[in-house]
Amino acid sequence: MDLAQTKPAAYVGCTREDEKLTRSFVRLYGPLVAVMLLVITATLFLVDPAPPTQVVIAGGAEGGAYAQAARAYRAALAKHGVEATILDTAGSVANIELLTSGKADIAIVQTGVAADMEIEGLESLGAVFYEPMWVFHRTEVTIGDLRDFAGLRVAIGDTGSGVRALANALLTETGVAPKTFTASPLSGSRAAAALVAGEIDVMLGVSGASAPWIKQLAANPSVALLSMRRAEGWNRRHSYLGRVVLFEGSLDPAGNVPSADIQLIAPTAQIVVSDTLHPAIQSLIIEAAYDVHGRGTVFAKPSQFPTKTLVDLPLSDEAKRYYTKGPSFLRRVFSFGVANFLERAWILLIPLLTLLIPVVRAAPPIYRWSIRRKIYVWYRDLRGLEAEGRAATTPDERNSVRERLAALQAETGKVEVPLSYTDNLYRLRSHIDFVVALLDRLPATADSTDEPA
Repeated sequence: MDLAQTKPAAYVGCTREDEKLTRSFVRLYGPLVAVMLLVITATLFLVDPAPPTQVVIAGGAEGGAYAQAARAYRAALAKHGVEATILDTAGSVANIELLTSGKADIAIVQTGVAADMEIEGLESLGAVFYEPMWVFHRTEVTIGDLRDFAGLRVAIGDTGSGVRALANALLTETGVAPKTFTASPLSGSRAAAALVAGEIDVMLGVSGASAPWIKQLAANPSVALLSMRRAEGWNRRHSYLGRVVLFEGSLDPAGNVPSADIQLIAPTAQIVVSDTLHPAIQSLIIEAAYDVHGRGTVFAKPSQFPTKTLVDLPLSDEAKRYYTKGPSFLRRVFSFGVANFLERAWILLIPLLTLLIPVVRAAPPIYRWSIRRKIYVWYRDLRGLEAEGRAATTPDERNSVRERLAALQAETGKVEVPLSYTDNLYRLRSHIDFVVALLDRLPATADSTDEPA
């Protein structure tokens, strides 16, 4: 017989009692859960936004050192799902203008340019390689230092280039007024060609030693490379200007070019970003800089770059942290995407812990309540069947109660409880047997409800 189809009125009362218990539980814990959900939802809006998936990098002239570095950074970002667009520009000044106007997020800028422009909202991620200032002149022109430029035709680079900005600053400090020499906007390979052709007397260039025009000029007998005897003095005046040495034979060992050690003053190329650029992207760029520039060059030892020194802009907070501690623990363990999510979501720990404390406290009594309820719900049924059995007036009614008691005993046999609660279950089953025996001892007459002696 299906017990559910023959539930006594007492069982209906038990169901209502369950509903009361459930409502009590909801009233007790419902407001707490609602408040916690509200706190977590509000906290989600306070979590740092995810890093962008697209950025713009301002490089430099096509084929130059800046453009090559920008392409290397783009490849590194692409490995982590960040797409970078590279802008070819005239140089450092143009790059800064792109950053300040919001048209670029990252740029490579020569030190000594940004500081003089007195701009705000830009930060450095560190210097990445030396960019010596090369001063080549025709051998028939006698030049000892920058003070000898008066009356000469000098290529100092185009407007917006880092070489022009540095040349103007150094010449002004040296006391060489612009009107005392003829300035040419040529730079790089075009200036080198003009120098060899005799169209100019001197050229200033800022570039790494790998530029083809440098090796060509250094090997040309009609051209000489000026050794900056006062390089250390410039370094003392401007911390972003390093003193480097082009050692004998370092450009061409077979041809012994140069034929003697040459001192050069060297600004550095630094990575400059907007102070609003996501820290995770900054970290990726610094990681890329270690891979690209850490091998060493003619002027730098391995692992010398990138560096937090030799910069002329404030380091970003992320750069300070990275140079002090390296990649974060999560970044060393997880991929970029997973580590970034975990680092952003740490603030969620506060509401989650707040929610966890009452939940942990409530778990044991809730567990005990749920286990005991499995057993006690049958006691309510048993009490109802006992009352119905005592009230039975015919053998058929009493047999119906016995059948339902048998079904109840079978149902309790299917209940699963932990071992620590087994005694409660067996006590219930013995009580069911007790009620069955009680009904057997009751008088068969309809008017007697007393228990026999």
